[in-house]
Amino acid sequence: MIKCPLCSHTAEFFIQDKKRAFYSCPQCQLVFANPQSHLMPAAQLQRYGRANKAAKQKQLVQFIQPLLGQISAQQEGPLTGLNFGRVLDQASLDIIELAGHRLNQYDPFIKSDQQIFNQQYDFICCYRVLEHFQQPLKEWSLITNLLKNGGWLAISTALLTDLAHFSKWHFKNNPTHVSFYQQQTFEYLAQNSEFKLLFAAKELVLMQKTSKSDIKRILI
Repeated sequence: MIKCPLCSHTAEFFIQDKKRAFYSCPQCQLVFANPQSHLMPAAQLQRYGRANKAAKQKQLVQFIQPLLGQISAQQEGPLTGLNFGRVLDQASLDIIELAGHRLNQYDPFIKSDQQIFNQQYDFICCYRVLEHFQQPLKEWSLITNLLKNGGWLAISTALLTDLAHFSKWHFKNNPTHVSFYQQQTFEYLAQNSEFKLLFAAKELVLMQKTSKSDIKRILI
């Protein structure tokens, strides 16, 4: 019996390809790879190094800068944010700081200073990160605690929109991609945690942390 790594519900066998077995959760709709097929950290780092190139930097900048503009239009004053799971280059960081904002960064491989977890943030951005989470509930709980009430969470990940064609989906062939989210997954998280789902389509998910005291929480 395999438990869902996001909501702990009993998962169901979904599909087997040439390398991995995948399971689906009937409660939160997460699809995930068998934990026994997860790569070891050294193998993850080797694969990660090949992917962390200039093209990814450009995509990351194009993800973060419009987000800052949108949040600044909603909230006055300087913003403090967290770039979770990736590292932006210094030139791009300088542009953000010149605009009066601050962006801390966390990457488990190359920038893993735990001190950044000692404060809360106006926004957190996760660019091409969630699919790598081997323990998504742990990461989700961390993100929830790091955001201020009213804070914004912006996620870039390829949403799973067609279960029937999952076996042919190129996104699942990367061995470091272990968690696959449907729109219903984020709807579940919003209904059972401190977030309001604002938008979820294609590769962008935007959520906002609420300040409601009567909201349901995920049971760990």
